[in-house]
Amino acid sequence: MEAMEDDSLNIKDDHNHNYCASSSNKVRTYLSSQLSDATTVPQPVSLPVPGAEPGTRRGKVWSGGAAGSKFMDSDSGSDSSEVSETDCTAPPAAAAEGKFTLDSTSKFLLNAMAVEDYRNNHWPNLEKAIDRLLIQNTTDHISVSYAQIYSYVYKCVCQQHSELLYNDLTLKISNHLQQVSTHLQASPPESFIETFNIALTQYTASLQCIVPVFMYLNKFYIESKLNRDLREDLMKLFADHVAEKHVNTLMPLLIKAHSMPFQVQPSTMASVVKGLYSLRPDWAQLAPALFSGFIPQINPPTVESLLPDYAAHDQKLQMELSMNGFPRGDQSRKRASDDS
Repeated sequence: MEAMEDDSLNIKDDHNHNYCASSSNKVRTYLSSQLSDATTVPQPVSLPVPGAEPGTRRGKVWSGGAAGSKFMDSDSGSDSSEVSETDCTAPPAAAAEGKFTLDSTSKFLLNAMAVEDYRNNHWPNLEKAIDRLLIQNTTDHISVSYAQIYSYVYKCVCQQHSELLYNDLTLKISNHLQQVSTHLQASPPESFIETFNIALTQYTASLQCIVPVFMYLNKFYIESKLNRDLREDLMKLFADHVAEKHVNTLMPLLIKAHSMPFQVQPSTMASVVKGLYSLRPDWAQLAPALFSGFIPQINPPTVESLLPDYAAHDQKLQMELSMNGFPRGDQSRKRASDDS
């Protein structure tokens, strides 16, 4: 009984009710014998509780071994969250094998899954938005989430689908422009200029919405890798698929309308001529007199020796206007010439 009381004095209770042995020779000898056995799975050490039956066990202490160390809580009876180093360290062969698998098969599968996600989710949503932007009229209000389109484009570029997205975008717009060209081909000559102007105006208005939301594609792929600009590429598509196919029909109609004032609205004439010049400046050489009426510096510079010719040209124009019902107005208050 006295020996048990002596042993109990060397046992201290911490704030978690985990009993730890102090400098008792008996407990130290017991723990040393447990630590010396490297082949035995470590077991928690239980110490007797003072005043209780010899078989009663409450406290558990640290127990070490070759497999690492664990701590048993006396209240919950569960292992602590500490994990031994040997549990986290994988053999070098297994690590090398995992790296090889990630660099080959897994990488291919992840890329295939990303392309499938682009085809099934991202591009269909972008295609619907592009359709709505291409067919809109300038007076129509179409509800389109530009933030959502911008987000889709951003994700596609970040997932390295820039080339795929650019090809799909140009193909989509090319197909639309082919339909526009077919519609123009069926237009009668008397309304051909108006129809062409509507198609050009609507397309340029659509690009004002499409180009900004594809900013990431333009900045990180078209400008950096192709050394081009998205808007210029899309305007070139209009020139190739629409304007070039109908320029031979459009130019004689423009020359005829220019010779007959107000047969076509001046704003329409200016829009079509300036639009053609922006698409292909070389087309100005097909009708220099027509383009010089709307585009500066089309004709060669003025020469002093040709001033009489310029004056004769202006007089001829005034005569044509007066013959077509455009009088010069009241000339009674005009200052008389010195020659009269």
